[in-house]
Amino acid sequence: MFKDQASSAMAPVKDIGRARDFYSGMLGLELEGEPFETVLTYRTGDTRLIVYVSEEAGTNRANAAVWGCGDDFDAVMNQLEAAGVVFERYPDLPGMTLDGNVHSAGPMRGAWFKDPDGNILHVNNM
Repeated sequence: MFKDQASSAMAPVKDIGRARDFYSGMLGLELEGEPFETVLTYRTGDTRLIVYVSEEAGTNRANAAVWGCGDDFDAVMNQLEAAGVVFERYPDLPGMTLDGNVHSAGPMRGAWFKDPDGNILHVNNM
């Protein structure tokens, strides 16, 4: 049913202005089309990230979005660090080791960080 359909990630936020500062400013994403009062749509590769106002913002304790950066992973990490992104550290993840801000499991390397509303965002080298 959905195998040939595109999908989008969605991130609920409480303050759309603060979210715009984070996603546009810190992460360097560009808005797609005209923003609505309570919805921002970002193009990210071949997909979209939809940021929207919700009373439920901040309640998710799992990944909201993931970016597979491939060989650009180290460069992306450097850019995020330079932008002031604060990374999460999960030293007790089964099967993973932690070196600085990067978690590893076999060939997979990844890092997690949160937006201002606590949405968990993930980058990896896959």
